[in-house]
Amino acid sequence: MKTKTKKKILPWIFIAPTFFFLGMFTYYPAFRSLFLSFMRMNMATPEPVFTGLDNFKRAFSTPLFWQVAGNNLFYAFVTVPITMALALVLALLVNQKIFGSSFFKTIYFYPNVIPMAAASMIWLYIFLPGYGFLNYILGKIGIPNIEWVSDSRFAMWALIIVAIWKNAGYYMVIFLGGLQQLPTEIYEVATIDGASAWRKFWKITWPLLSPTTFFAFIIAVINSFQAVDQIYLMTRGGPANTTNMFVYYIYQVAFKYWDFGYASALTVILLVLLLIFTVLAFFFLERRVFYESGERL
Repeated sequence: MKTKTKKKILPWIFIAPTFFFLGMFTYYPAFRSLFLSFMRMNMATPEPVFTGLDNFKRAFSTPLFWQVAGNNLFYAFVTVPITMALALVLALLVNQKIFGSSFFKTIYFYPNVIPMAAASMIWLYIFLPGYGFLNYILGKIGIPNIEWVSDSRFAMWALIIVAIWKNAGYYMVIFLGGLQQLPTEIYEVATIDGASAWRKFWKITWPLLSPTTFFAFIIAVINSFQAVDQIYLMTRGGPANTTNMFVYYIYQVAFKYWDFGYASALTVILLVLLLIFTVLAFFFLERRVFYESGERL
């Protein structure tokens, strides 16, 4: 009897630390943010005062909120497809059984190992006006000096370049895992039938890789709405808020202006937007995903 009881309790003991950290650092902050989103809590009102939906009305009536939302949508719209396409190409290349493939896997994945803070500082030197490596190369082909992080026309593109360089290796590993799970027999039959490399990719690899692509797409979109490190270090949301995005905007409101009620409302809005996106993606896109049975769900 004691042995049976021990077997029942032991698994719960092992997973208890996970539940503790989830509760402390995920669920409690989420519910706390939801609670404070209905409150006025700032420097003038240090104790929470219930105001209903005032914080949400304030967000939707503030031009800066819509600018931040537009910036983040543009950032996601550009970085997600380019990063995924580059990651897929890299995965297809390193998946070949050729000499040195392990070396290239390491090289391509290495940027993901570097902390975003360090990567941002490296790219700040590359983007440096007049003396940076990128401006030096562009100058050699006749393109004048560009103020990458201080010019509103280029600052967002600087962040996009850093994000793509940093994250492509991570999604390459995801695609590589999917590629290595594909059945080789189908490719052997296709080769016997005389199918070209492009036809094998389009008719075999791409459909069978759709579960991996769907997973990577969801993760990539969610991550694109969590950009904050490179914004803080490279542009501080400027110039003129052209690179300000959701998480950095929440950080500004909470820890620069000390308006925790409004910051909590912004956090809830972001969570709801990502939840809606995830539900819609599963409802519409997953139907086009091919699983091992060959059926669409």
